[in-house]
Amino acid sequence: MLHDFLSLHRSALIERCIAKTARRSPSSAHNKDLEFGIPLFLDQVIKTLEVEQSASAQQSMAVSGVAGGPSQFSELGAAATRHGRELSLKGFTVEQVVHDYGDLCQAITDLASELDKPIETWEFRTLNRCLDNGIADAVTEFSHRRQMISDDRESQALNQRLGFVAHELRNHINTAMLAVAYIKAGTVGLTGATGGVLDRSLLSLKSIVDHSLADVRMTAGLPSRSRRINLADFIATIQSTAALEAQSRGCELIVSEVDPRFFVQVEEELLSSALGNLLQNAFKFTRHGTRVSLSVNVIGDRIRLDVQDQCGGLPPGNPEELFLPFQQSSADKSGVGLGLSICRRSVEANNGELSVRDLPGSGCVFSIDLPLR
Repeated sequence: MLHDFLSLHRSALIERCIAKTARRSPSSAHNKDLEFGIPLFLDQVIKTLEVEQSASAQQSMAVSGVAGGPSQFSELGAAATRHGRELSLKGFTVEQVVHDYGDLCQAITDLASELDKPIETWEFRTLNRCLDNGIADAVTEFSHRRQMISDDRESQALNQRLGFVAHELRNHINTAMLAVAYIKAGTVGLTGATGGVLDRSLLSLKSIVDHSLADVRMTAGLPSRSRRINLADFIATIQSTAALEAQSRGCELIVSEVDPRFFVQVEEELLSSALGNLLQNAFKFTRHGTRVSLSVNVIGDRIRLDVQDQCGGLPPGNPEELFLPFQQSSADKSGVGLGLSICRRSVEANNGELSVRDLPGSGCVFSIDLPLR
């Protein structure tokens, strides 16, 4: 009988399963989860076959579950659920979970063929039922655990992002409120240093809100609202807003002339957020009293918006890391480190590319490359 064959060759079958796993993933060859999953499942198959031969079918279902039905309340289902949970916690893939059970089936049929041991039809049917139920319960639990882990990570990331944004909003609001209080007291005027503090605080608040709205739109996958816009008009609008911040930061903004015949097909809010962010970063990091330039260059059927500052050059390391969320490489830690990450996503949402070029000892250039219309 098959249950006698499986009992007799239990160790050999387990070794074959471990060897198959090792060929797919050498690091998993001696994993304790495999030692737990395969031997226990094999014992439950043996028990099911024994019960089906000598007792009622109802007792067999209590061991391994009904065919094509829920088996999580059976002995086999409970073990498979635990197996799937532990494989998930250990970082296995769903393919490895399925292969665990498939390996045993193949090992049994291969060894039976080698030893010329025929398997009765009803025995093979029982074996398949056990495999189907084991795979279904293990994969169900595995997927459930992976979803829980994914949801938890997303929740942590969202809480971290909200915490950073809320912290920055609170800081700038407090600064603005203090400036207003001094101005209302009549001890200082709007045109003095305190008025400048108020201006910078309000501009920072606007920047945070703009970035947050752009991030929400992209994360939510809202439909594109792109339209054909005149680049000269767009740059003029950006310049009028950016000039005020440049003045408050003690630097000069130089904007090159734009040919009024140039058009781009973009979602204007996202592009405005991206370019505005690049200019704000430039004003923030350029050395006091220096200039920031915004130039527009046409290269073939592409148009490039360059923002160049005089910060002295990029810090050591990979420039691409600047675009990672919450990345802050400079000594100035104002802001939440989300600007360049959102900026890149905004540019890519407009079928463009955002890159940075270092000018050692001088500054750096951030470039937005877009299709020219």
